[in-house]
Amino acid sequence: MAATAGEDGACGQDQGRRGCKHYDRGCLLKAPCCDKLYTCRLCHDSNEDHQLDRFQVKEVQCMNCEKIQHAQQTCEECSTLFGEYYCDICHLFDKDKKQYHCESCGICRIGPKEDFFHCLKCNLCLAMNLQGKHKCIENVSRQNCPICLEDIHTSRVVAHVLPCGHLLHRTCYEEMLKEGYRCPLCMHSALDMTRFWRQLDDEVAQTPMPSEYQNMTVDILCNDCNGRSTVQFHILGMKCKNCDSYNTAQAGGRGISLDQQ
Repeated sequence: MAATAGEDGACGQDQGRRGCKHYDRGCLLKAPCCDKLYTCRLCHDSNEDHQLDRFQVKEVQCMNCEKIQHAQQTCEECSTLFGEYYCDICHLFDKDKKQYHCESCGICRIGPKEDFFHCLKCNLCLAMNLQGKHKCIENVSRQNCPICLEDIHTSRVVAHVLPCGHLLHRTCYEEMLKEGYRCPLCMHSALDMTRFWRQLDDEVAQTPMPSEYQNMTVDILCNDCNGRSTVQFHILGMKCKNCDSYNTAQAGGRGISLDQQ
């Protein structure tokens, strides 16, 4: 599966956990922006009209003894463990999910670290099975998801890497496939369509066009290989002569009959 490393933790609340629905932790963060106490930055941001800068957090409050202290993994008063995992850069406290802090991304990711690599051009952590096998787009993760228009780089939803190199949230990708198969940015096929194209070959062969269209040709542009070709018009689809894809669009004006060429 073409995927990126997700940020910090996973959503959902386990029975008997501490903290909030976002993180399992034993402390509250003291927001440096408003001095209010919140379990996490997400809880803060959903209740305030501003965002909490995770990197500026200096103090936390123990949920057990309520002592306010500098941010650290264990309470200095009662020895409560605030989180099995703690990052002193992001001030992330959570149960152990094999997290790691990526210096290049600037935030914590869900690991294990050895399963991911940081692509310097794309500027994000990708699954090892994509190393040398994905199309790089410079700083692609700094773009918002083209479907929900929300941030991808710091999203806690795993991103899906399309063959064209563009990113979508995994949940947005799955919803997109219910409606279509093309990247919303470049119209390239978002998955391997080879099997469907062969089925379409059979359907085209079994569906003759009316006599007035049988000799009509059109110029097409392929969204998959960007090639141009002149092919016979068919209502079910027009096949690229270069890569055999039906992900094509008519280029130019009306079709020309073979009899007129």
